[in-house]
Amino acid sequence: MSLPLSFLDLCQIESGSTSATALRNAVELAQVAERLGYTRYWFAEHHNTIGLASGSPEIMIAHVAAHTRTIRVGAGGVMLPNHAPLRVAEAFRLLEALHPGRIDLGLGRAPGTDTLTAFALRRSEEALRVDQYPQLLAELLAFDGRSFPEDHPFRAIEVTPADVRLPPIWLLGSSAFSAQLAAEVGLAYSFAAHINFGAAIPAMRMYRERFQPSEYRQSPHAILAVGVVVGETNEHARELLKIVEIGMAALAAGRPSRMPTFEEAQRIELSPLDLQRAQPLLQNVIFGDAETVAGRMRELAEESQADEIMVTTFLPNQADRLRAVEQLARVWGLQPEA
Repeated sequence: MSLPLSFLDLCQIESGSTSATALRNAVELAQVAERLGYTRYWFAEHHNTIGLASGSPEIMIAHVAAHTRTIRVGAGGVMLPNHAPLRVAEAFRLLEALHPGRIDLGLGRAPGTDTLTAFALRRSEEALRVDQYPQLLAELLAFDGRSFPEDHPFRAIEVTPADVRLPPIWLLGSSAFSAQLAAEVGLAYSFAAHINFGAAIPAMRMYRERFQPSEYRQSPHAILAVGVVVGETNEHARELLKIVEIGMAALAAGRPSRMPTFEEAQRIELSPLDLQRAQPLLQNVIFGDAETVAGRMRELAEESQADEIMVTTFLPNQADRLRAVEQLARVWGLQPEA
């Protein structure tokens, strides 16, 4: 039996298109993923990036959950240092009350943006200099479990809505830091191999080896998130990869933009410097036809001891996104809804 398969949506905006179109596409893709048997559909938090349509995962979660029936919808993730833990607790308890048993809360340590934008979000130089993530996580869990010490001023605060708990919590990471923290605290874990492919296997294994049971989880659960480009053939996938190459080169050069269309990408010639800049990021992408990509995913799942695979694609075109979701579901062996 194949591992569960899920999808991470970055809500890319294709060159010449609009954010409204990208967000409608996200709803359609989530509905298709649900019908095909995907387990979860997550949204990421990014800021000051003109090529992405969503900087607020909780809004997308509420919208997409209202337009689906069974698939779990969540954040992959909320960048916790950008937010007050009380505010996160309120938002995700409310989502859990609206859609009981269907919400996931993924938490990230990075800002999801550049330093200046992070400062605009956090309004504090100290918040930029000091890594407060473990303390912020502890505060969030204390709000949810009403476990502040008796002399703590926050003990008197009641998180609303008060009659639900937070949904399942996942710590997200692209290094060993969050793997270690998730294991110590006893939470689920998701590794972003689409950001740091090379570190996936040791981090995932370390999480499983060091996991300590908690009130949140009695056993480890690890998701491996991978970036894919799925073509009709391996050669087609290589042609599609040119789109990602252009976008990665722009990102590495500090000039993020909307991903080009397929036709635009074939006309663009990158400079040797841009090609060099893009290569480290392209190494995080699995590309090929669906059978090739799924085969590599199975290998990685076994090597990393993953409990679940989550795919994302950097391609912005809806037809390419639908191909990835539909063809991977078929070769992975998902069971569509009756």
